[in-house]
Amino acid sequence: MKCPFCNQDNTHVVDSRPTDDNCSIRRRRLCDECGRRFTTYEKVETIPLIVIKKDETREEYDRSKIEAGIMRACYKRPIPIDEINALIDGVELEIFNREEKEIASKDIGEIVMDKLKDMDAVAYVRFASVYREFKDVNTFMDELKKFLE
Repeated sequence: MKCPFCNQDNTHVVDSRPTDDNCSIRRRRLCDECGRRFTTYEKVETIPLIVIKKDETREEYDRSKIEAGIMRACYKRPIPIDEINALIDGVELEIFNREEKEIASKDIGEIVMDKLKDMDAVAYVRFASVYREFKDVNTFMDELKKFLE
């Protein structure tokens, strides 16, 4: 870290502590050259995840969209809210563990369907019917056959 007073690179940390909001670290530094002290703040920089939609437009990732889709699929199903939240957290964890800057919405949909399939068959079929845009009963039946195999 360069000293803001003499521009030398030789500085060291004298004291570190979290800020009041616990979102960054406050560091007191001492310049080895001029002996002056100064404060720096360090925080984690997050790079926003971009979702590539079906029409190739891009938008910033929004957890609430996944929540809304899953909540609609689980409507009036005997699934505790804690399980639903755990599923949403699992989907988000899988998305961010890929460590990519962009992800296709179809990949997100597949992750959600994979997790819903294990949790509740009706919720899975509801989500799949919207996500895969079933056009008629035959398409719906094809998906059911895949699920039952």
